[in-house]
Parts: sequence; structure tokens; C-alpha cells
Amino acid sequence: MSKPFAKRLVPLLFGLAAGLGGGGHAVASTSLDQVMKARGLTQKDVLAAAKTYVPTGKRDEYIVFSSGGQSGQVIVYGIPSMRILKYIAVFTPEPWQGYGFDEESKAVLAEGKINGKQINFGDTHHPALSETNGDYDGQYLFINDKANPRVAVIDLHDFETKQIVVNPLFKSSHGGTFVSENTDYVMEAAQYPAPFENKFVPLEEFNSKYRGGITYWRFDRKAGRIKPEDSFTVMAPPYSQDLSDFGKGPSDGWSFTNSFCSERYVGGIERGRPPFEAGCSAKDTDFMHVVNWKRAAELVKAGKAKIINGHHVLDIATAVEEGVLFLIPEPKSPHGVDVSPDGKFIIVSGKLDSHTSVYSFDKIQAAIKSGDFEGKDAYGIPIIKMQDVLHTQFDSTPCVAYTSLYVDSMVGKWDYCKGKVLDKISIHYNIGHLMTMEGDTVDPDGKYLVALNKLAIDRFDPVGPLHPQNHQLIDISGDQMELLYDMPLPLGEPHYAVAIKADKLKPAVRYKSGWNSREDKRSPFKTRAGREKTERSCDTSGHCKVEVFGTTIRSHITPEIIEAEQGDEVVIHLTNLERAEDEVHGFALYGQNVQLSLEPGKTATARFVADKEGVFPYYCTEFCSALHLEMEGYLLVKPKGYQAKAGAGMEEGVAYSKADYETQVKTNLETQAVIDAVVGFITSHNYQDFPTVVALVEDATDQLGFAKEARAKSEAAAAKQDWQNAMLWANQWWQYQVKTADLGLRAKTYLEQGGAKKVK
Repeated sequence: MSKPFAKRLVPLLFGLAAGLGGGGHAVASTSLDQVMKARGLTQKDVLAAAKTYVPTGKRDEYIVFSSGGQSGQVIVYGIPSMRILKYIAVFTPEPWQGYGFDEESKAVLAEGKINGKQINFGDTHHPALSETNGDYDGQYLFINDKANPRVAVIDLHDFETKQIVVNPLFKSSHGGTFVSENTDYVMEAAQYPAPFENKFVPLEEFNSKYRGGITYWRFDRKAGRIKPEDSFTVMAPPYSQDLSDFGKGPSDGWSFTNSFCSERYVGGIERGRPPFEAGCSAKDTDFMHVVNWKRAAELVKAGKAKIINGHHVLDIATAVEEGVLFLIPEPKSPHGVDVSPDGKFIIVSGKLDSHTSVYSFDKIQAAIKSGDFEGKDAYGIPIIKMQDVLHTQFDSTPCVAYTSLYVDSMVGKWDYCKGKVLDKISIHYNIGHLMTMEGDTVDPDGKYLVALNKLAIDRFDPVGPLHPQNHQLIDISGDQMELLYDMPLPLGEPHYAVAIKADKLKPAVRYKSGWNSREDKRSPFKTRAGREKTERSCDTSGHCKVEVFGTTIRSHITPEIIEAEQGDEVVIHLTNLERAEDEVHGFALYGQNVQLSLEPGKTATARFVADKEGVFPYYCTEFCSALHLEMEGYLLVKPKGYQAKAGAGMEEGVAYSKADYETQVKTNLETQAVIDAVVGFITSHNYQDFPTVVALVEDATDQLGFAKEARAKSEAAAAKQDWQNAMLWANQWWQYQVKTADLGLRAKTYLEQGGAKKVK
């Protein structure tokens, strides 16, 4: 850093330290009427904007987790602002988060291999939040992959994917994920029927050899992981199973899964047959599967299940014999089955049949008990009479529900107790699913509804033939629905979403030092400041490995020079030493497909083979401080057998003198005075009542400790009249001071804005 800049910075720090608490900003003179006139806004427009506006520094009331469709990710945004907060990497590598680039996340992605093949694509569809007694608890999120039937577990402690499990039976899975009311099971239904065994079966044997099913994944809350060995599948006929829901309250222990193409039609234009859509929409009704899953779990435990591909399967005959599986006719081509908050009703709407049917759980149980069925399907499953179980007579208001009307591009509000339509609103365009605030729980909030629209057409500025999706926020707090906001989502096709009260989420803002975030435990490669090292070893076969145990902190990567020989395996473990919130570092290395994301406290590993000789710069990818661009280093890959020139020394760019050193020391002492003033302010107030400030103070204390070490090295060099190193270490001492001052000033500002009180 130049001397003139250093001279300018110290007075600036003094001014900031003295004046951050006072002063105001000029109020813009433009009136609201002038803005409305200039932009052609109506009073209704402004009112809608006011309802969604979240002022700077304020936060949203709800957090939404939306599937990311073909991106293979989960999208996180706030309501009512509709501000996108994060993409959670799940089935697809995502470089900003280092997902699929560090060894820890590669291990998670590897769990999702299909037939030994790495699959770096997913079609995420249905997120589900963990529940306790039927209410969201904010601990875990589950999401399925339709294209390659898999389920992922996301820990909301840090919003990271921790586990991927592959369904060993299904070949597609639209109908997932759904959780039981205490999250002991996660449900995933098949979509397109296929043979369970992984071998060829001709389509001519579709009815006899192809199957559907519903998988119940056992979830261990304590471990935060699915246990495949304790999970099972209830086999179903070759209907296309679709969405599901678990019962709650009186219907706990039962689950409901709808289906389409119960005609079991197989298309084939190439074979002279009409297409699938012709044969899959011929009947007036399809089937809802009613499953006594708790009874099924008991049967599996008792050894009544078959083992297929290492997985427990309750076949159709056993499920029928033991009273586990029943069918009920439902509206044609349904897409969604929802259990009412009180657990007494099951609601299904058709896509091609605009009717909505409400089933009574009590009547379903009475029909099963009486044994008076309509008949059996081709596989011997009892069919309950639809008229016997329809309710004849989810918002926070009792009996009020909302239904998406795809063909009409509308949302309907209706009373399912009275069978009365209350309101309709047009949306843009072709709505798929919809979501209300905590609408899947026993205690929905109402307030807002989000329409997840498949088409945007003319709603946004054109960006080429591939349009964004459109999530529309609708106010449902009054008798009539009111459209508030159009939000473009340019990431895959967000298929379904869930919303939770923001205050139920308690995510961490930093990890314990040296943390393997994917395994949720201390990394064996954790490295502390001053204990960085590089080791090179070779085994008897001639394989050589260079292993780096390094650290990152504003504003340097240690080590700054890594040396290897061509052909060496290089393993780099980096620990972020920062303790302050949001002080993330990255690590990108030229030509090696390496990009790490190192959140505060995290340890991550990169592994590659240095197969080419050369010079490979690396740097921090996250802008972390004023000297971010100087946070750099070099991997030097030497040719085999390379010998350095004898007596070669480092070429210095600038030569420093005693006067340079003394000027820098003067600057450092003045900077220390600023730090002391800020420390005095913080310690004179009740800063310990503010966790964010406590974290900033801890980090500032660490930085000051580094400054002390650099000062000692500077003074030792000066004692030897080594003015070059004395000056460089004095400058490093000052860099740590500036970081300390930065943290201290942030803490001071936080206290002033947070209303901290002076301690007497």
C-alpha cells in the first residue's frame, strides 16, 4: 500500500470512529404523487408495492423453499418481498458454493450415482419441511429428483445438502417428497411404471411385469439421515402414481397417493398406436391409493416383505391380504392430493376434470371396516365406492381451500364444507401448483398465496425464447384475493414450494473451527494459524503426494507457494480462520477445475493430479477485504528431476529503507490509537448483550493477535537492520490493524443502531 494512501486512511478511520453515530441524510424532495405520475402508477399499484416492500435492514416474515426444476437445486426466497436469498445446491454441481468441487461435497453427489454412473443433473420437484406434531419445525428440508429417482436431505442448520439416497426400484419419481407428522418417514411415489428388477422387459408384458409403488424412507431425526436399511416400498399396479400426502391427527398412520393413466395404456406412434395421451385420458376417473403405512411397517419388521435390489418390498398380494392397500375412484388425471389441517378430509382435483372431490376419512374407514366394496381392480385391490366416502355437506379460516385451475389460468377460493366457490382470480399464466403460508401443516397461516405459473409470456422484459417462470404473490387476507407481485424465476421450472415462518429457522452464521460441513463433524484436516504445513511423500510404487494443510484469513492464503513435481497427486486442505459472520473465502486454481467455498470455520479439500508442469496461480474468489486482490499464491509444478539454480534468491520489486520503516511504524501507532478509541466505546457499552457484536469482537481480537505477531517479527528484523523485511512485516502488522479497525467499527455501528446503552 502506498504511503500517500496510508496517510489518507488514518484520518478517515479517526473520522469514522468519531462520527458513525450521528448525522442524517437529506430527504429526497420528490413527492409520492410525482413518482406515481412519472411512472404511470395507480393508487392500487402503490398499495400493492407497499404491501410487499421490506425496508433496508428489515426482514421477511416467511421463507419459501421452491424446487428448482431442471437446475437440480432448491430456490430460497422471502415473503412478502419476493427477494431471492439463496440457491441450495442439491443434485447439480454449483461452483459458487464449491458444491461438486470440494471432496466433501463430491462424496455427497457420489451417493446419487445410478448404476455406478455419476449423474450431475436433477429435476427437483417437491420440497417438504420436517414436522413435529404436524407443524413445521424448521430443522430439515427434503427434495426429490424426478428424472433419476432420488431423495436428498438438506440440513437447515446451514442450508446444505447432507445426503442423497437412490431409489433402488423406481425409474422415475414425480410424487415426492412428503413427510409424516413427526418426520419418522419420508414418502416418495413412483411415476412411470417400470420393472423393479434392473433388466429388460418388453412393453408387451407391461400389465404383468411393470409396476408402480410408494416408498417410505425411514428418517433418523437424531442423525439427520435417511436409513435405507429400515425403509420399504409398498408395490402398486402399473398406474402412474403421482402426488401424495400423509394423514394427520385422526388419519395419522395412513397415506394417500393419486394416480393417472389407470387405463394402463402404452402408446407407440412408431408402432402404429395412438400416443400415450390418447389412451391415458379415456376413463372418467383414476384411482387414489389409500395405504395403511403403519401396518405396512409392522409387516416389514415381521419379515413379510420380499427383498428386491437389497430393498424391502411389500408386494400387492400381501398388501391386499393384510389390509394395507385400497383404491378409491378420483377425478380424471388428478395432480395433487391434500389432507385437511384437521386430518379429517382428503381433497383431490382433476386437471382434465375441473371437479374437486372431498373425501371423508371417517367414511373411508367405515367402508373398509364394512367390506362393502365396489369390486376389485385387475390386481385384486379392493375398490371403495366413491359415493360412499365423499364428504356431502386450507387457509387459516376453517373449511376454506384454494385450488389451481390450470386450463383457466385462475386460482379458485372455495368452502369445502358448503361446497361453495367464494372467489376467483386470474393469474399469468397456466398455473401449476400453488402454496399458502404453512398450508401443509395442522395450523396454516393464510395471509399470502403464491401461484407457481408455468408460463410468463408477456409479463417481463423479453430475454430470448427461453422465458423465466413466474411466481405471483397473492394477498388472501381479505374476502377477495388481490395480486401483489410478479416475480421472475430464471432457474429451471420451479414445480412446487413450501413456506415457513422465518422465526422458526435458526441457521448458524459460522461453523465450529475446522468443520466438515457435509458430515457435521470436526475435520481431521483442521489447521490452526501458525501450524500450516506442506508434506510430500512417495510410496514404493513411485506414487507421490503433496498434501497441504493451509488456512485462509483476510487477506492471505497460507501457504502462498505450493511446490510439486509433474505427476504428483496434490491434496489441499484449507481452513477458514474467520469468526466474523459472512467473511467467506474462496479458492480457485488455474487449470485444475478447483473452486472451494470456505465459510467461517469451514475446512474443505481439493484433490487433483498435477499432470502438467507449469505455473498455476490461485486466489480468493470472494471479495473479503480491501486487499482481496492481493490474496493470492502460486502452485509451482516442476518437471521431473528439476534442480534449482544454486544461490538463486527472490527478486525484490522495491527496496525499502530505514526511513520507510519508521514512517510505517508511525502510521501503525496512529492506527492503534483509533483501535483503542473504538475498543473504549464498545467496552463502555453493554456489547455482550449483542451476539453479533460479540462475534465481531472475537474476530477483531484474533486479528489484533496476528498484528502483535507481525509487529514482533518487524521489530526483530529492524534490530538486525534488515530494513527490507522490517518494512514488509511492519506493513503486515498494519494490515491486521486495519482489519481489526474494520471489525471494531462494524461492531460500534451495530451497537449504535441497536440502541446499546452505556455501562456506568
